[in-house]
Amino acid sequence: MDPAAAAPPPRTGITLRQLLMSLGEPLVELQAAPDGLDVEIRSVALLDPEDPPMAHPGELILAIGARGRAAFPALRAGGRDGATAVAVKLDTPGQAAALSATAVEAGIALLSVRAEARWEQVDALARAALESAPQGRPGEGAEEGDLFALAQTTAILTGGIVSIEDTANRVLAYSRSADDDEVDDLRRRSILGWHGPEAYLSRLREWGVFQRLRTSDDVINIDAHPELGIRRRLAVAIRSGERQLGVIWVQEGSAPLSERADQALLGAARVAALHLVRRRRELSADLTLTRTLAAGLLEGSTGPQPLANHLALDAARPAAVLGFSYGTAEATPPELTRGEVSNLISVHTAARHRSAVVTQVDARLYVLLPQLPRSIDTGTLRGWGQEIADAAGRHLGLSLRGSVGCIVPGLGEIPESRREADRILDAMLSVGVATTVAALPDIQAEVLVSEVLALLSAHPEMRDPRLTALITHDSRNQGQLAETVLAYLNAFGDVRAAAAELHVHPNTLRYRIRRAEDLTGLDLSRPDQRLLAMLQLRLPPADSQQFS
Repeated sequence: MDPAAAAPPPRTGITLRQLLMSLGEPLVELQAAPDGLDVEIRSVALLDPEDPPMAHPGELILAIGARGRAAFPALRAGGRDGATAVAVKLDTPGQAAALSATAVEAGIALLSVRAEARWEQVDALARAALESAPQGRPGEGAEEGDLFALAQTTAILTGGIVSIEDTANRVLAYSRSADDDEVDDLRRRSILGWHGPEAYLSRLREWGVFQRLRTSDDVINIDAHPELGIRRRLAVAIRSGERQLGVIWVQEGSAPLSERADQALLGAARVAALHLVRRRRELSADLTLTRTLAAGLLEGSTGPQPLANHLALDAARPAAVLGFSYGTAEATPPELTRGEVSNLISVHTAARHRSAVVTQVDARLYVLLPQLPRSIDTGTLRGWGQEIADAAGRHLGLSLRGSVGCIVPGLGEIPESRREADRILDAMLSVGVATTVAALPDIQAEVLVSEVLALLSAHPEMRDPRLTALITHDSRNQGQLAETVLAYLNAFGDVRAAAAELHVHPNTLRYRIRRAEDLTGLDLSRPDQRLLAMLQLRLPPADSQQFS
């Protein structure tokens, strides 16, 4: 016997995309993927620093012990020998740029491994991902094939024609029928449209079928309705615990269903639940990867190509960022609220722009808007942001602040748009702005004042000590001299307007101004002292007294 004929077929690999979904953001980060995320990984190899740098086609090379720049030989050798990716640990975040450039030049993907991760853990997880890979073409999941095969098996066991749907009545898989005459109009229209016809769905609601599916594990019998062109059916809910994941429908053909159709259908529902649970996990992993790549692009730690390849985006089309902040610097809403806000933003932006990606960086939520129409303007984006802010107030009771970053020529310039969005949000939180959503031209002065105040806050040597002394005096004596001076300056020296603002008599205001000047030696008739006072007295009290 030919040993080769008896040997099992070689396992196919997995794509870089699948590996990233399996290992996840806690262990590794993608730094470069010059050939995209659909390149195949067929094996894992450990490269010790004492070994000569070499590789084999399709390998994921774990460059243990080769930190930072010491990984250059592994990258070059991997690219030369046809390896798919190299995983390294970084000594400093700044090394990522140089290593990424070398990886792109060598034509190989680069992964950075978290410093605290153990190499044996990365190795074990990568090998487990390979071992669980479905057989077939690289990157081809077993999900659809398994569901269609299950539908076909269920059809054989029940003697009927089967379709599997999710809870939104979308057809996920169906059995083949040898005779088109056995297929009724409902079945035909459902498969062609991948969705049940609304007229029939309404009848099912009237008959209480969906209610029974939500509350029962039993097989439900639905009589034939010749007047509607509908044959007899059986239905059973696909359930994971208390959660309904979908429905299996069995249509009777020209022959009656088998005697054990009910039993076969119950078993099929339990098997289908395993497939749908796995599908949900994979979709969750894909969403996590998308958000991780988007966050890396916004922070400037990952280039535009990985996200563009993952989502099939045109990186050369205009793009922009919307930023959103909620809560305060001292207190952020709980996780439940954060999820609700993220979902609300996702729904609204998806309705406006198909390719929008919502992700979180630190305490802020960002909407990445890739491949925008070249005719779009900032006013349109501001309108989108205002719709979201209004909806958050209406439905969640949250005061949401939004900003519109500049429209940039392509994904590569997205960090610039994010920086502008952050400048606007920073100003909204620090100096107070009446509007809830703004672009830079709307509040340019407020943004610049906010940045000058941040500079004063960070550099106490730039402050006038007389003003610092005035604030300290108020703090120790429960006084209002500093507040009075600022109100006077904001009113352009109009005593009556400033007094009305503070709800005091004009003579009281005049007295406080003289008192402030006498205590500190300030001369508010001098323009330079007035200018500095208007800025420094706007600092938060803690910053104003920090070095008094």
